[in-house]
Amino acid sequence: MTDEKPETDAERVVGEPADHEPAVAQPAAGEASVTSFRRFATVVCVVGVLVQLLLTAYYLGMGHKAAPHDLPVGLVAGGEQRESITALLEQDGVFEVVDYASADVLTTAITEREVYGGVDVTGSEPVLYVAGAAGTSAASLLRSTYTGVMQQQKAKQLAQAGDTIGVAAAQSLIATPKVVDVVPLPADDVNGVSLGFLTQALSLGGTIASMGLGRLIPRTRRSWRRGVAHLATLILYAVGSAAAVLWSMTWFGVGEGADRVEMLCIFSLISLAVTGSTAGAVALVGPAGALVGAFYFTIGTVISGASILPEFLPVFGRELGEHLPTGAGVQAVRDNLYFPDAPIGSHLTVLVLYAAIGCLIVLITNILPNRTDRTSEVDLGL
Repeated sequence: MTDEKPETDAERVVGEPADHEPAVAQPAAGEASVTSFRRFATVVCVVGVLVQLLLTAYYLGMGHKAAPHDLPVGLVAGGEQRESITALLEQDGVFEVVDYASADVLTTAITEREVYGGVDVTGSEPVLYVAGAAGTSAASLLRSTYTGVMQQQKAKQLAQAGDTIGVAAAQSLIATPKVVDVVPLPADDVNGVSLGFLTQALSLGGTIASMGLGRLIPRTRRSWRRGVAHLATLILYAVGSAAAVLWSMTWFGVGEGADRVEMLCIFSLISLAVTGSTAGAVALVGPAGALVGAFYFTIGTVISGASILPEFLPVFGRELGEHLPTGAGVQAVRDNLYFPDAPIGSHLTVLVLYAAIGCLIVLITNILPNRTDRTSEVDLGL
């Protein structure tokens, strides 16, 4: 009989559990890495699909069936005509009719952006006045509505005259009514989409700049000097981006004849409103604050009034768009370019508020004491 020594713990095979220790399977490093990748990829795909779904629903909700709501138009007519025409135009809530005493007063109201156009029916031949620069969709709507109404009235008059009509009467029925474009679009901007492109460029550039500053500035110790430097950088960028946009406009003949100094100031204010408010959000909540700039670019440009006029948007989109830097900026630029007599004080007020509040937040958060008081990672000499 052979004597067998009991196996010691050291002599056991590595990985073989003792009788009193349950076996626990440990995942290999490769398997854990694959699992983490799959989870991350799943989250990214789900978030991407949800964002796409929300944006698609938003874009289609704003513009897939753009219809006018209380579009302001002018009317020069006698008492009886005024009542019948006003009732016809306002019956579906498409137009909001404003009475004017003469065609001269009506055209002045168009140049001051009180109305998008109007009709004068006091003369021997009715005349439609439009402003192509105010928006091609509004001008097209006024033309089609006016043409349809005039043809209906002519057809009604001819029908009352008898069962048959002559050649001259038939020609008058299909003839295009007289239309005067008081403020036409320039030849280099036939579709009126330039304002939208300029606003998108300012919004995207401002967002990128704010994100970059948000990563750079925190690398220096907080102080009032850092706040002033941050603010000065925002202002310098705003002027530089405005100059770049203004220069690029000259390549394509957009804005010829406009006051360059005024345009530079307005573009600078738009850029500062975007970058300042975005930088303020970054200063408050960190890198996630850059989503404010992304909101301006993805959401604000659609309802800015550049491609879809405010009166053609749903009420929510119209109200929100007018109170965003993109919407206020588009209206200020359009009026300054094409309607110099129109007041733009309300649009500038919106831009100033965004710029001032954002810059004030940046300044205050930089002045506040640094809790950690860490040594500056970037020596800016401040």
